Amino acid sequence: MKNLWFAALVLVSALSGVSSAQSQRVKLVDNPGDKSIAVLIDGQEFTQYVMKPEQPKPYFFPVRGADGTVISRPIQGKGQGDHPHHKGIWVSIDEVDGIKFWAEAGKIATQSSKVLVAEGNPAQFEVVNNWLANDGRVVVTETTTVSIFTNRVMAFDIRFRTPGDRAIEFGDTKEGLFGFRMVDSMREKQGGKVCNADGLKTTAECWGQTSDWVDYYGTVEGKIHGVALFDHPKNLRPSRYHVRDYGLFSMSPFGEKSYTNGKRPADHYFLMPGSTLRLRYGLYVHSGDTNEGRVSEAYQGYLKSGL
Repeated sequence: MKNLWFAALVLVSALSGVSSAQSQRVKLVDNPGDKSIAVLIDGQEFTQYVMKPEQPKPYFFPVRGADGTVISRPIQGKGQGDHPHHKGIWVSIDEVDGIKFWAEAGKIATQSSKVLVAEGNPAQFEVVNNWLANDGRVVVTETTTVSIFTNRVMAFDIRFRTPGDRAIEFGDTKEGLFGFRMVDSMREKQGGKVCNADGLKTTAECWGQTSDWVDYYGTVEGKIHGVALFDHPKNLRPSRYHVRDYGLFSMSPFGEKSYTNGKRPADHYFLMPGSTLRLRYGLYVHSGDTNEGRVSEAYQGYLKSGL
């Protein structure tokens, strides 16, 4: 009888372990009719990738902390607030072939999306976006693979290619490339804190600098939440951080002159026909401040993932 009881206990424990492991996976739910991909962690929505054809670009929105708190600023319409082109988490940049995609003067249109790993740690999907001029011409094609982990690290593998037979210029600008806009209560203007991997603090110290990571945290509904951006050592060149006290947080490898206030010369990049520009970045949503969120540890995990 004791042996049967022990065997049953072992079976229940094993099943509980399987259930627990499964609940910790990231799950992607593709909604083709709604033109979105929902991202669930432990069965709760973390964010969703929105690619509606009527909008000027795709983006992740809303973005939630582990307790479900929304940490991304509400989408702004004209006249509703500053910089209405700041939407959740997004990829865009000005001065691509002279077109200001960051300011939404050019359209980024999703051509296809494909879930690669529907459930796992990480779960993954791939999206193909065409960056269009006003006349409908494809300027560059962006193919991005997004990998989402259970600890709320998002790894972006972005690849640009030219569709034609001429080089495309990525100009010198601070307006880009990989961005996040946080809810107002988190921003430095309202008590938020900023620091980077090299010990610099405040937006004034971290703006325009290169670093492995920058962390930005603040209070939302009485609790501290943070977002860190990660650079990748194998990128074209070290990226510089466009981190502002009003809640914008982005990074870009383009803008040597803009980010250094003219102390360094402009270093324009020309994407040649048949070649690929690959850029990799990470974003980490965490609870607590930089130490409590183990930002440095999460960055090392991001690098070790090989993504």
